[in-house]
Amino acid sequence: MKHTSQIAARVKQAAHEAGFELAGIAPVREFAELNHFPRWIEAGHAGEMKYLEARDDAGQLKRSSLRSTAPWARSVMVCAINYNTAHPYSTQVADSERGWISRYAWSREDYHEAVMRRLRAVESWLRNEVGGESAALQTRCYVDTGPLVERVYAKYAGVGWIGKNTCILNQKLGSWLFLGVILTSLELEPDLPAPDRCGSCTRCIDACPTAAFIAPYQLDSNKCIAYLTIEKRGAIPEEMREGMGRQVFGCDICQDVCPWNRKAPMTNAEEFQAREELVKPALEWLAEMSAEEFREKFRGSPIRRAKRSGLRRNAAIAMGNSGNRKFLPVLEKLAADEDAIVAESAAWAAKKLA
Repeated sequence: MKHTSQIAARVKQAAHEAGFELAGIAPVREFAELNHFPRWIEAGHAGEMKYLEARDDAGQLKRSSLRSTAPWARSVMVCAINYNTAHPYSTQVADSERGWISRYAWSREDYHEAVMRRLRAVESWLRNEVGGESAALQTRCYVDTGPLVERVYAKYAGVGWIGKNTCILNQKLGSWLFLGVILTSLELEPDLPAPDRCGSCTRCIDACPTAAFIAPYQLDSNKCIAYLTIEKRGAIPEEMREGMGRQVFGCDICQDVCPWNRKAPMTNAEEFQAREELVKPALEWLAEMSAEEFREKFRGSPIRRAKRSGLRRNAAIAMGNSGNRKFLPVLEKLAADEDAIVAESAAWAAKKLA
């Protein structure tokens, strides 16, 4: 078999040929950062995201130890692709009639599928190149669904450091990155971990409207606008609503203010080009969207995760935060909506405006 350093170099080249801007190899170890995960879960900071609490037969959290969930894995290849586009940041938009959908959800194709397709190409190269020499070769690809904390392995693969906003940051590309991982039973030569370059900067923490950061590098999902607008089901706690501003799906604020994103390059990937109607969408359009239009407009989009009820709820709250009394008639109509959550949110918003 070829030397592991040769294989590592060639598989990273295969990743670049598949369209990834960054690729690195991390070893499978009990990294210190993974020790924080069980405590984070125990403190309730995952909110209603029960999938993060998945446990193995021994009762151990799957994401806290790759050695227990994939004992055959010896290396983790982490690939990253840029999804930034030439559009203003949320902090530069002040139109009271429009909301904000997180940058990653503007794309023409769900990033899970776009990234997985590229990972499969790299996996195929690895199997074709090494599979014949190693009959026992095992591999597995994941995009956000694996039993591991991707950003920890991204750090140790040299892809980027974990920023104070908990996002992966790369010195040249910033943080607008989708991550994909390939677990392999090959023990490949690992890359050096990426050094932390956040320094004394706390702009992401200072800019968070809902004070979601417990401390640098620690996030309470219950207070995160991305969690509230996407993962939270039912009514959003009233004390969190005003801080949501006009965010209707996700939140980019902690990335928009990051100095490392000032000169972030634009993506060349066609799949990640923005659908213009999703950049600064009209709040009234979202709030009054029919079930059929929701299905049609967001087919294959990550926005489906919020469900129509959640998106309309978020739009109603955004109207209340807009300060624009033009929305009063539509909010009064929505306050009688058959969806009780939408109706309650609209009644709150109308009262706030009035």
